Amino acid sequence: MTIRPATPADISAILQLIRDLAAYEREPDAVKVTVAGLTATLFGPTPSAEAIVAELAGAVVGVALFFTNFSTWSGRNGIYLEDLYVRPEARGTGLGKALLQRLAALAVARGCARVEWSVLDWNAPAIDFYRSLGAVPKEEWTVYRLDGDALARFGAA
Repeated sequence: MTIRPATPADISAILQLIRDLAAYEREPDAVKVTVAGLTATLFGPTPSAEAIVAELAGAVVGVALFFTNFSTWSGRNGIYLEDLYVRPEARGTGLGKALLQRLAALAVARGCARVEWSVLDWNAPAIDFYRSLGAVPKEEWTVYRLDGDALARFGAA
C-alpha cells in the first residue's frame, strides 16, 4: 500500500476514479472534466486543487482530491475534500482511512483549522466510516448551489 501525491502521470487513473465515483453516486453523466482540464486544475501554472492517490501493487486504486478554503471565524485556511474514492475491490484494506489520515496530516502541517467534506444522505457506508474516524456532521448547515442556467442568469443581472 502506498499513499503519495498525485503526478501528471496519474491523470487518466484519477479521471477514471472520478467517473467511478459519479456512477456510485448515481450521476454517471455528470462528469464533464477532461484529461486536459483536470491536468490544468491539478498541475497547471496556477493549480486550484490537489490530489493524493492510493496504490496497491503499483496500480492507482484510490484518490483524495481537495482544495484550500478559508474560515473567516478562525482566520485560518482549511481543506475541503471534494472527492474521496477507493475502488470496490480495494475497500477494506485501510486505503480510505490512509488517504484521510494523510490529508489530516497535511492540514496540520499547513496550519489548517479543519478538513471538511459533504456526503450524500443515503450513503450509509460512507457516513458510518466517517463517524468511525471521529468526524461529525454539521446538521444545522445546508449546502446551496448556483450552477448552470441559474448561475448564468444571476451572474448576468
